[in-house]
Amino acid sequence: MRILLTGCVAVALAFASCASKKNSVTPNNNTTGKSDVAFWITKGDRSVLLQKQDVALNFGTAANTHKTITVDENQTYQSIDGFGYTLTGGSATLINQLPEQEKDALLKELFATEGNAIGISYLRVSIGASDLSAKVFTYNELPAGQTDVNMERFSIAEEMTDLVPVLKRILAINPNIKILGSPWTPPTWMKTNKAYKGGSLLPEFYQAYANYFVKYIEAMKAQGITIDAITIQNEPLHPGNTPSLLMLAKDQAEFIKTALGPTFQKAGIKTKIILYDHNADRPDYPMSILADPEASKYVDGSAFHLYGGKIDALSKVHDAYPDKHLYFTEQWVGGPGNFPEDLKWHVSTLIVGATRNWSRNVLEWNLAADANYNPHTPDGGCTNCLGAITIAPAITRNVAYYVIAHASKFVRPGSVRIGSSADQTLSNVAFKTPDGKKALIVMNTSNTNQTFNISDKGKIVTPTLPAGAAATFVW
Repeated sequence: MRILLTGCVAVALAFASCASKKNSVTPNNNTTGKSDVAFWITKGDRSVLLQKQDVALNFGTAANTHKTITVDENQTYQSIDGFGYTLTGGSATLINQLPEQEKDALLKELFATEGNAIGISYLRVSIGASDLSAKVFTYNELPAGQTDVNMERFSIAEEMTDLVPVLKRILAINPNIKILGSPWTPPTWMKTNKAYKGGSLLPEFYQAYANYFVKYIEAMKAQGITIDAITIQNEPLHPGNTPSLLMLAKDQAEFIKTALGPTFQKAGIKTKIILYDHNADRPDYPMSILADPEASKYVDGSAFHLYGGKIDALSKVHDAYPDKHLYFTEQWVGGPGNFPEDLKWHVSTLIVGATRNWSRNVLEWNLAADANYNPHTPDGGCTNCLGAITIAPAITRNVAYYVIAHASKFVRPGSVRIGSSADQTLSNVAFKTPDGKKALIVMNTSNTNQTFNISDKGKIVTPTLPAGAAATFVW
């Protein structure tokens, strides 16, 4: 049975209208007047949801015996591109079907940056259908036996009903949002098995598929939608989805260096090419391609999911190829979900873990589903993917909404990760934002309240974070 958020959190702009709750912090500073540090908390029991705390936290020099997270802006790491979700075809359909006023309010809540909006700054979309589309399709399906290597019959008509209109509305709210496109399958006539599910890309159609990517980028651009980056194949080692494709590393390398890279270059396409887009248990996949100079010269970086492996695999790729970027592009919440445990794992492992291991973004899968985890493709689509929001038709905000919001609202694109001392039970990561502020995200993974110091330039503040709570501190 689905876990639903009830009461005041189940309406639009929920955290803006909820009544003020008792604060969750016991600082060693005064609790009146100006506060040096503003902070927002989400508790695992959902009694507090991304709520700003009405407590003064002021930096001082008084010593104490609590553990300390030291923030050091002189230690700098990667820049941040953004935080967000996959806007699946199904998500776009559900959002687009909302009444006009509700749709407008929801999109502003999700994508605006002022007030109580959460400022999503990065989206992934599927190139053609994903397994969370209502049906399978590509942009150039043909009758059996036919081919179209020059893409004369290419069309994004399937996207003009929901995805493109929703993206246009999002761009009107945030024109600078970054969009990543990922295909689940090429057109079936390019594949060994001529089917949506499984099969491999035939080498004789490498150039045709490169043309397909160019046509996609140009077609979206004609709609006013810039595709910042593409991955070549979603989960290339998992041909069991509907749709899907098996693409081994050697084949991805060959496709890049003989077709995709030169074709992008010739067409003047600036869209980034990102490798892999699959689990962290196989860092050898992107590393083997990056080791090929003829392929690597066209590549911006590598993307990962975490259904297998460990998040520190990203650092192995960075250490071997520090001039190439890293991205975290997908992680699901399995419905009905376990809010306290999901909050703890996703914040500590992804928001903190991925960025501490050089990722420039963190994307959850997926933005929206209905109460029955629809829509999805038949025979191989995800049947229990819990969206960040549930539209049924009332809007419910689920755990991935708050996981991403704790970063997206405060750590804007162009922020730079800076040093912060690691702690076993206070998982944390720090950033310097474009407006010169510092943001520290902390997840208390323990079962007890944790009192600790935040140290910056020799001064400290001392909050107490409840067991299982996530917090973002800004100063």
